[in-house]
Amino acid sequence: MYSLHFLLALFLSFSPLSFSSPLSKRTISSHPVIASNFPDPAFLEVDKTFYAFSTTNGKQNIPIATSESFTSNWSILKNRDALPKLPKWTTGNIWAPAIIRLPTTGLFTLYFSGTSETDKSKHCIGAATSRTILGPYTPSPDPLICDLAAGGAIDASPFLDPKSGTLYLIWKTDGNSLGGGGPCGNADSSHSTPLQIAPLNPLTGTSFLANATTILDRDPKYDGPLIEAPSLGYDQGEGVYVLFFSSNCYNTEFYDVSYAVAKDVLGPYEKAKVPLL
Repeated sequence: MYSLHFLLALFLSFSPLSFSSPLSKRTISSHPVIASNFPDPAFLEVDKTFYAFSTTNGKQNIPIATSESFTSNWSILKNRDALPKLPKWTTGNIWAPAIIRLPTTGLFTLYFSGTSETDKSKHCIGAATSRTILGPYTPSPDPLICDLAAGGAIDASPFLDPKSGTLYLIWKTDGNSLGGGGPCGNADSSHSTPLQIAPLNPLTGTSFLANATTILDRDPKYDGPLIEAPSLGYDQGEGVYVLFFSSNCYNTEFYDVSYAVAKDVLGPYEKAKVPLL
């Protein structure tokens, strides 16, 4: 396994950032830099400006904030919504956006989870594109991932593999939404909540080139009812893929950040024996 110092450095270098080029380690602010309602932010740097996209605030589907320094002076763009028009498959309640600029075309592709029109207890993952970072982003008419029988899908995270140049999407199959008791569902451990990965069309990032591969699933002994929020990186010096994820229920004291490592992007991934944070 790898040292805590190495893993923290790698974690701080890109998580929770969505990125299309390597990022250097950044300083940590000693205070909140956005003190208002701006959860689950995804970040991207474009022309020396940082952009952040968040879960809905009840007014905008995907709010936007900007900063010149990353660790301070963030401004929420009050009259901007990255996704002002929703596709027909979702009623809204947009969660956890993720964004990437495609190196092949320069297109910006934004991923998001939205409540399914078919089953309002489930979320599906959609994709939207824009030629400019601020949008507005035009959503694809159909969801990218929507397996309602398995619980739906959330927490999309794009990953451009520097080793192969392949563009991937990682996400969580939201099995705990199927029930099972407890504050986040699945207290009876009756459902799987796997993290999955599949290669994307590199020109748009809005369709898959192959079927999904499960790269990690929860261990009831350590992860409680779920694992979620995947973020994948590759350390060229160590030659390993590091998959960060959260486990247990977000509104309990057991919620954590953990990791798993692999030599191949499709695994097998070896989980850490103890959480990172």
